[in-house]
Amino acid sequence: MTYDIRLKVIKQEGTCAAGHKVGDEILISYKDNKIEGMLCLHSLNSILPKVFALAYGAEFPWLEDPDVSTHACPDAWNPVVYEIRRIKR
Repeated sequence: MTYDIRLKVIKQEGTCAAGHKVGDEILISYKDNKIEGMLCLHSLNSILPKVFALAYGAEFPWLEDPDVSTHACPDAWNPVVYEIRRIKR
């Protein structure tokens, strides 16, 4: 079983070259096999391991909520921080 994943920008410092702002949301739908919303390719590349893990049911013992993690984009000077949320149907 796979779960859909919702990414939400929860923090952004400096100037994001892709234009991400706090509150932006991206839906990665395994059911519909698509991504809704714009996501910078650099962020997508770095965030995919966590997305795949959560989408396929992985649990990380250090997370307070097993369905929610965070991830920062690789731009250290203008970081964008995402909340990664597993959506249970």
